[in-house]
Amino acid sequence: MRVVITGAGGFVGREICRQLLLRGDDVVGLDVNGGGMSNGIRKIVGELSDPAVRRELLSADFDAVIHLATVPGGAAEIDPAASRGVNVDAMYDLLLEAAERQPGVRVVYASSIAVLGDALPATVDDQTPLSPKMIYAGHKAMMEHAIAMFSNRGMIDGVTVRLPGILARPKGPSGMKSAFMSDIFHALKNGEPFECPVYPDGTIWAQSVITCAENFIRAVHLDSALLPPTRAVTLPAIRISLQDLAAEIASQCGVPVSLVSYNPDLALDAAFARQPLLVTAAAERAGLAHDGNPAILIRNALSLI
Repeated sequence: MRVVITGAGGFVGREICRQLLLRGDDVVGLDVNGGGMSNGIRKIVGELSDPAVRRELLSADFDAVIHLATVPGGAAEIDPAASRGVNVDAMYDLLLEAAERQPGVRVVYASSIAVLGDALPATVDDQTPLSPKMIYAGHKAMMEHAIAMFSNRGMIDGVTVRLPGILARPKGPSGMKSAFMSDIFHALKNGEPFECPVYPDGTIWAQSVITCAENFIRAVHLDSALLPPTRAVTLPAIRISLQDLAAEIASQCGVPVSLVSYNPDLALDAAFARQPLLVTAAAERAGLAHDGNPAILIRNALSLI
């Protein structure tokens, strides 16, 4: 099959492309920076907001669209207009154009747990309402509704997957306020000290990029009748405290966990390290999964660093 991927040169996009190519699928990838895209795919370099670029992206027949391209959380807060231009306007146009080119096409959209907000109940499940606070989260929530609306109208066959913390992102600036979740992997793998900006008992929802990519490919093929009316599900994730995460990474890297110290930023801790119990029944019914246990999650994450 032929899959169109936006954000194909990004962290998650590269792994999805790698797995699709191993399956023997054709991939057409768009990224604003062509250097990160995998060999073996048809590469298109340009801005999603450029109509000419989108026309080129959708110029040949395709079986599915995986939409990853985004202005991430921290960058969206700094430049809300840029977030709207990419995360809302360009995506809306992409959906219209994909529906016109291939009516009823499967579209898999990468949303975020940020749409749930940061004052969460004791348990988050499929009935937890959206309550976005960040600009990025609000724009993601808007486009979740667009996916549902276009699906209800028969224009596309949409699936929204809300990503938890995906590990471990490449070292360096990412524009994401949750970057500390990945930075700890790089520091400990290199035997370097790491100052964690949240409390040691802080909890996160996490999934390795390998499993995340597997879930996107499952989402391309799943039966949409298994989805809730919103067409949106939160990906299953491992809930783990930062101190347990640090201990397991240190153990697998063969370094002392004492390399990790804690200097909490209260706002960062409240927004990203107070994740409660997570129940993802709808996603699991549809065939999506987490890594299995913390040891596998961390082994998977370390394997690609």
